[in-house]
Amino acid sequence: MTRDLSNYRKTYNKKELLENNCPKNPMELFQIWFKNAEESDYIEEANAMCISTIGKDGFPKSRIVLLKEITNDGFIFYTNYTSEKGRAIDENNNICLSFFWPALEQQIIIKGKAEKLSEQTSDLYFNSRPNGSKLGAWASNQSKVVSSKRELEDNLKQFEKEFKNKDIPRPKHWGGFITKPISIEFWQGRPNRMHDRIRYALEKDFSWKLERLAP
Repeated sequence: MTRDLSNYRKTYNKKELLENNCPKNPMELFQIWFKNAEESDYIEEANAMCISTIGKDGFPKSRIVLLKEITNDGFIFYTNYTSEKGRAIDENNNICLSFFWPALEQQIIIKGKAEKLSEQTSDLYFNSRPNGSKLGAWASNQSKVVSSKRELEDNLKQFEKEFKNKDIPRPKHWGGFITKPISIEFWQGRPNRMHDRIRYALEKDFSWKLERLAP
């Protein structure tokens, strides 16, 4: 089946992004844009982001995960370390994060290096999760082939029984990463596809160089 999508059209004209409105540190601008996305009635999960990694097979792979913390150093998310994503980061910790908020006609593209968080930090977050999510981290060998959905359900029942009336500890194969950015690009949609693209690039002295990119 062939579908022609060439007539899909949208005009972007809500805002503009100018250099004289950009702070020196991109994390400040990220916080402003993220807050606007959080407060929008048209965005359900402002913290949903795409993570792209390079797998052992040489192919990039992208998937949506949830941002869990923003710090001065970077962007924190949690996952199974033995998953396809976790193993890819072990092999090559250069990754890309991207946010797209169509309601605001904005996207942010972040290139950076992912590093594991300390066990103590991962423990703190894991302990804040609902018990169902904790059990899911034990029951699912993320990204592994399973024989059926029944196998997953049986695994969950097994751990429900094992940890009944007990504190559920964090599995050692599960924890957090922080992505420390080396470049952050802010994209604001504009009319006639003349979009505003401002990129911050990290310099050797840890200052940020601001550049405008052609749309």
